[in-house]
Amino acid sequence: MLNAGLLLALILVAILGIFLAALQLPGTWLILAAAVGFDACHHFIRIGWKWLVALAVVALVAEVADSLFAIAFARRAGASRRAAIGALIGGFAGMFLFSLPMPVIGTIAGGVIGCFVGAFLAELTHPDSALDTADRLSTGARSGLGAAIGRIAGLIVKLAAAFVLAGAAIGLAILPAAK
Repeated sequence: MLNAGLLLALILVAILGIFLAALQLPGTWLILAAAVGFDACHHFIRIGWKWLVALAVVALVAEVADSLFAIAFARRAGASRRAAIGALIGGFAGMFLFSLPMPVIGTIAGGVIGCFVGAFLAELTHPDSALDTADRLSTGARSGLGAAIGRIAGLIVKLAAAFVLAGAAIGLAILPAAK
């Protein structure tokens, strides 16, 4: 029998997970944990192990995409390895720094701006580069733009995955267990 209180808790945690995913935090894992907890209280017959594993794969893919898209897009834009790592570090630093003055929007904007700045500065200060200053600026700007676009793409993938996880977990929790 379906426990309405647990279902309400699952719905509320799923909404919180979507919100956290929008802030580029591990909201997908929170939704998955809530689904596992809900199903454990129902002896793993409401959602089922197969679906929980599928949801875990979605969460894992979303987290990897969120973390690596900035690097991949920066590299595709011609960034050096140093700039790709700069984008990753800059993205995390920007999320942290911008979340303090502007909690929700600042985290998202800070991640995008940080990716751009991290890749740009890493390319601009690359010690092995034989490029002149104008070419370094151009390469840095291209790399930074690629990293920023990658961060946005990663956020979109992660947010879409959070919605899929929440919808699937709630839908499977409500539907009668398959025999």
